[in-house]
Amino acid sequence: MRILHIISTLNPKAGGPSTNIRRIVPSYAHMGHSGEVVTLDAPDAPFLHNIGFATHPLGPVSSVYSYDKKLLPWLRANLHRFDGVVVDGLWQYCGFAAWRACSGKRPYVVFTHGMLDPYFKRAFPAKHLKKWGYWLLAEYWILRCASRVLFTSEIEKQDATKSFWLHKWTPQVVPCGASAPPQTKEHYQQIFQQQFPALTEKRFLLFLGRIHPKKGCDLLLKAFANVASKDPDLHLVFAGPDETNWIAELNQMAEAAGISNRVHWLGMVEGDQKWGAFYSCEAFVLPSHQENFGIAVAEALACARPVLISDKVNIWEDILNDGAAFVAADDLAGTQSLLERWLSTDADTRAAMSKKALRCFQTRYDMSENARAIVRMFAEITSSAR
Repeated sequence: MRILHIISTLNPKAGGPSTNIRRIVPSYAHMGHSGEVVTLDAPDAPFLHNIGFATHPLGPVSSVYSYDKKLLPWLRANLHRFDGVVVDGLWQYCGFAAWRACSGKRPYVVFTHGMLDPYFKRAFPAKHLKKWGYWLLAEYWILRCASRVLFTSEIEKQDATKSFWLHKWTPQVVPCGASAPPQTKEHYQQIFQQQFPALTEKRFLLFLGRIHPKKGCDLLLKAFANVASKDPDLHLVFAGPDETNWIAELNQMAEAAGISNRVHWLGMVEGDQKWGAFYSCEAFVLPSHQENFGIAVAEALACARPVLISDKVNIWEDILNDGAAFVAADDLAGTQSLLERWLSTDADTRAAMSKKALRCFQTRYDMSENARAIVRMFAEITSSAR
C-alpha cells in the first residue's frame, strides 16, 4: 500500500497534525508499506532536514489559505503512484486540491484534527460566520465527496455535526497515537537535567504544548497558585512555543501570586529533551478548552506518567476508565480540583496509576497500531470500489 499525506506545514510548532504525520509515516515502512508527504513548506525549511521519509515541499506560501499553484499540477502528475491520499486538516487549499485531483481517480480521506469542534464556533463567532461562505462553496463538498472523514474519537465524531447545520459525510474513527521513547528513563532524565540544571532533583508537574489560551495555561497557573502552599516543594513547568506572546502576562500573574520562583518556562522542547521532561515530571497536566486528541497526552502515557486533564480532551473517557487519569471541567474550579486530588493521592496509588498509564498507551495509542488502521481502511475502500 502506498499512501500520500497532504498538509500545509510539517513545522513542529504547528502542533498536532504535523506531529501526527511525523509519527505515522515512518510506521508504514515498518509494516512493509510506504508513505510520502507533500507539503507547502519551503524546500530549505530547517525542520525538513533529515526528516526520515519522502517529503515534497512545494512552498513557501504566505497566504492564510495556503494557496500554492504548484500543488494541483503536482497531484495530477503523481497521483498514479499512490493507492490512497490523506488530507490532514481543513480550511486550506490542500483539501480543495485533493478534491479536484482525486475525484474519480483515487480514494482520498480527510483527517479533521479537531477543526470541526463546536468550541471554535463559541469562542470565535465572527470567524465562524466567515467560514460559512467557504463551507458552502468548498469545504462541505470536500468532506462529502471524501471516501471517509476521519476523527480520533467518538466524542469528536459526534461534536463535528454541531458546527454547521449542513453536514453529510462518511465518518470513521481512527484513533491517533504516539511513538514510544526508544531509550531508557534514566537516559532521558540525564539529558533533561543537563539542559535544565535548575530543575535537577525538583518535583514538578508538566504542561507540554503550545502556550495558548485554548490550552488553559492561565487556569493552570491560577490553580497552582491556589494550592502551592499545600506542597511547598512542588514546581510547575511549562514547555512549548509561545505563539501569542502570552508568557509575559502569565509571568506577571505568577509574580503577583508569589510563585514565580516555582514556575519555569522552558520554551520549545523536542526529541530527547521532550522525553526527558515527561520522565522527570510527577504527572502531566492539560486543562485544555478543546483537544480532539492531544498527542502530548499519549506521549505522557507512553512514559508511564498519569495525566490530569479536562473533560474537553476528547479521549478522556478511555483514559479515565483505564485508571490513568484524573478528569475535571475546563474551568478554574475544575483545574484546581485536579491539582488538589493529585496532592492528596498517596504514593502507592500514584505508582499504580503509572503502570496503568503505560498499559493504556500500549493498548490504545501506539502509533504502529494507528498506522495499521489507516492501511486497513484504504484496503477496505479499494475492495469496495472494485
